[in-house]
Amino acid sequence: MLYILHVAYVGCMHTAYVTSKGQLVIPAKIRRKFNIKKGTRVNFVEYKGRIILQPVTREYIREFRGIYKLKPGEKPATQELLEDRAEERRREDR
Repeated sequence: MLYILHVAYVGCMHTAYVTSKGQLVIPAKIRRKFNIKKGTRVNFVEYKGRIILQPVTREYIREFRGIYKLKPGEKPATQELLEDRAEERRREDR
């Protein structure tokens, strides 16, 4: 989930340097705060000239639970696509 920040001051600033291999060390305080451990996947999002780092942790994934849950009477997207395609074929056959 992309959170857009509209605040001039967000919090403490931490600095890190990129190595010659393009690697970046996330400061320990940030790693602890966001539960970033060895092997944690990190997404890089470009937004309005900025780079947002989003760790893909269990907490992050848990936020998505139920987001794509169907509402009563709603059909899955794949079923709708199959029905649309079947209808197109019927029209073409006429």
